[in-house]
Amino acid sequence: MTTSATRPPDEPTYQVLALRYATHAERTEGENFLRPSGRSAVMPIDYYVWAILGADRVIVVDTGCSAEALNERPGRTLVAPVDELLSAADIDCSTVADVVLTHMHYDHAGCLDLFPSATIHVQDREMAFCTGRPMVHDVLRAAFRVEDVVSAVRSVHAGRVRFHDGTAAIARGVTLHLVGGHTAGIQVVRVPTARGWVVLASDTTHLWANIRERNPFPIVTDVTAMLEGYLLVESLADGPDHVIPGHDPLVRTRFPAVPGRPDIVRLDVPPLS
Repeated sequence: MTTSATRPPDEPTYQVLALRYATHAERTEGENFLRPSGRSAVMPIDYYVWAILGADRVIVVDTGCSAEALNERPGRTLVAPVDELLSAADIDCSTVADVVLTHMHYDHAGCLDLFPSATIHVQDREMAFCTGRPMVHDVLRAAFRVEDVVSAVRSVHAGRVRFHDGTAAIARGVTLHLVGGHTAGIQVVRVPTARGWVVLASDTTHLWANIRERNPFPIVTDVTAMLEGYLLVESLADGPDHVIPGHDPLVRTRFPAVPGRPDIVRLDVPPLS
């Protein structure tokens, strides 16, 4: 595996942002771990989208969801609309060329209409999963929103979706990696930055505690794949703080915020001491 120490000198580096658009303040530990130690303890989670900024392109990773979608899920609170957050980071949604959907759950694959010019990157297995036989089961389809799946299918028929089967490069140095576990086709994004290889792990690990304690998140289609996925994610990153979980509020305290925007943090710079 290529590491930051052996990366070719002409390898580009990118700025990477985490943008918090919602929160679930009253979530409990029992909802965050397959084997919780205290089921009733309050353990909030946050909801993010991510942006990868290079000299000549912007890649948005996941598209969040609307206030309407959040209102369908008790306890979730909108912090700021996704397009407003991206605009605060000087990103014009209408001109974004690439959108990566790590997976198709409601909080990661909504608001596709905000990105009319984007090529949408998704794994074959994820689209097959959210449109096929697994969705006849309530427990598997509960985290999907049918309107978002239909929007993605319309994008397929409009010629805007680029399917991937495993590992793929979508820009110089930026690669996608199929993991599975949480959903059948969840993928992560590996990005070269000035501080080394950062992996936007999304919901392959909701919290740092899930991967570090080997205690999976309980919304899972394949526990073995999730646990094996931890090994893959760790092998792709240059260290524990280079793995960026999908919902951990600690991300906003571990990394420096963009001035004046406490809900937008820089992931390409060293964490705060």
